[in-house]
Formats: sequence, structure tokens, C-alpha cells
Amino acid sequence: MNIATIPIRNLRRKPLRSLLMVLVFAIGIMSVVALNYLAGAVGASLEEKLTAFGANILVAPRKETLHVSYGGMALGDVSFEVKELEEAPTIAAIREIHHKDRLSAVAPKLVHVGKVGGQSVGVIGVDFTEEMRIKSYWALEGELPAGPGQVLAGSAAAAAFSLAPGAKFSLDGREYTVSGLLLPTGGDDDQVLFMDLHALQAATGNAGLVHFVEVAALCSGCPIEDIVTQINAGLPGVEVSALQQVVRQRMATVDFVKHLALTVSLVILLTACVMIGLSIFSAVSERKHEIGVLRAMGFPKASVYLVFSFEALAIGLAAAIVGYLGGFGLSGPMLGWLALTDGAALTFSPAHFAATIGAVLALAAAAAAWPALKAARTDPSTALITL
Repeated sequence: MNIATIPIRNLRRKPLRSLLMVLVFAIGIMSVVALNYLAGAVGASLEEKLTAFGANILVAPRKETLHVSYGGMALGDVSFEVKELEEAPTIAAIREIHHKDRLSAVAPKLVHVGKVGGQSVGVIGVDFTEEMRIKSYWALEGELPAGPGQVLAGSAAAAAFSLAPGAKFSLDGREYTVSGLLLPTGGDDDQVLFMDLHALQAATGNAGLVHFVEVAALCSGCPIEDIVTQINAGLPGVEVSALQQVVRQRMATVDFVKHLALTVSLVILLTACVMIGLSIFSAVSERKHEIGVLRAMGFPKASVYLVFSFEALAIGLAAAIVGYLGGFGLSGPMLGWLALTDGAALTFSPAHFAATIGAVLALAAAAAAWPALKAARTDPSTALITL
């Protein structure tokens, strides 16, 4: 009989209570593990989905602005030396930054003011493949332009010029076909016409040029400022700005999911630790006679303390293994139940498994510390008194 075998015998003496304690602790750990796996997977998936609702970095030519006033009257600002960006080198420089893996879309744009029936209208040349990665919220009636002679009309522009899918109209003296209508978005997109970037470049004599580039970046892996700095380094002649409000809103949404999971996890772990402590307290009260015998046989206080600590550690180890494996196994179906399977992935992490076991053992030892100390301080003569 030694301090290693005594705890095991005590746990086997009352198997139902021991099993119940392991089960309760395991359920708590299972909930924590499942919540953390879900928070990580859903957070990454949510961030990627949020990025599809617009760009968060704007790359535009650097311009000089002069404020004009005379006689105390402000006459407005005048911009000069405004140059277009060269499409190919600009896109290449953005795509080659250190954090290029954090870029989900790089969408160049050319802006032109055209004439339809003598009235001015904004025409935006875009790369529709990249544009749809940024604006996946677009809803269309019809189809995206598939050729240089087709345009996509915003809802307000279509109403102003009586455009419908399949309709032909004249823009700057050239005939175009409306391939589709953009349903109302509530933004600037409703007021303009969209066409293929290269087609608009050819039509306006701006081959290879763009006015600005919108970049959508996933920002949880690195600060948005780092990406801006890297783009600035690769394109010293341009102005790169981060739309901080957009970034903050997205990251606040992702952080809320993670913080909520962390808060619930802490509450569950605290409850499990309290139950472990109460179980050891109960064991100490029931086994005062046994403690007295051990002390009378020469067992030091440290050995008695270790006996009860080892019981808590054995319960914690069993609960950690069962709880972690159960939590990981449960998190997969939970993604499906919550309709979060699309874009969310789970990967078993041995390092996370080992860290969880270590954390649970530390919590179990901490929960058993006070009752084990109480048992170690029990006076042998008092404990040996039997009714």
C-alpha cells in the first residue's frame, strides 16, 4: 500500500460516484472543447464571409490638393497632378506583398463619365471575377457581362434610362446590350453602369490604366496596418488607405464570437472545479478514520495531501481524455446543425490536446488543494475516534 495505489483503491471502492464525477467533469470539458473548436472555425469562416461584403483597403494615385480662396471667400479645393495607375504592375505589386495570403480580392477600377441620350452617367470598368469576390451580396436580374459589348446596369441608372435585360442602347456613340440589372443595394452601385475593365479601357483610350484598386483583406492573422505598409513599400507613388471603420466592425463581430465562447468556457470550467472540490471535501469527511490510520502508521502530512490530490488528478485525467475527444467529435455535427459547415473546417491538434490535458490536471489539483490540505491537517487522535 502506497500513495499511488491508495487513490485508485478509493476510487474503485465507490465506482458509481467516481464514474459520475468523471462524467460531470468530462461533460464540462466536452462543452469547453466544442465551443473553442466552433469559435475558431466559425470565426475564420465568418471573417471570410464578412470580407465578401466590401473592400477594406483603397489604393489610389497620390494627388496634390490646393485650397483656393479669395477675399475671404472659399472657392473650393483644386486637385492637380492626378495620374492613373498602371494596371499590371500595380496588381502585381499588391499580389507580391509579404502578407499576400491574407488578400482575398484585388479589384481594379476605371471610372468614366459617359453620355446616354445626351445625359451623363457614370460607367465603371471592373474585373467581374474579382469584383464578385468583394461584392458577393450583389443580386442580379439577368447575367453579368460576358463580352465587351455588354453592360450591367445599376437599379437607379436602369430606371433613369429605361433599361432592361436584353435592351440595346447607345453609350458615347457605341451600341451596347444590357446583360443584366443590379437589384437595389442602397449604395453608389445603384447609380452607375458596369462593364468589363479592358473593354472600357479600349473604348476610352486608357489601355492598361486604372483609377484605383480596392483590396479586401482578411485581418485576423495580422494588423491591417501591416498590409497597408507593405503595399506602400511596393508602390511608393500611390496613396494606400485602410477603411478603419469597416475593419473594426468586421473584427468586432469575429471577436464577439470568440469572447462569447471564452466566457461560457470559463463559467463551465469554474463549475466543474467547484464540483471536484466538493467531491474531495465529501471524501475527506467520510474517511476521517482512514486518515487517522494512515497518520498513525507514520504517513506524513504531505503523503496524505498527495493521496487526495492524486484522486482529483485521476478524475481530471480521465475526464480530460473523454471530454476532449468527445468535444472534438461533437463540434463537427454542431457545425452542421448550426448551418455553418460551408467555409468552416475542423482540424485535430495534438498540441491543443496535450495543452488541454495539462490545463485540466492543473485545475483538478487546484480544486482539490484546500480539501486535501484539510485532510493532511487532521489530527490522528481525533480522526481515530469512532462512534
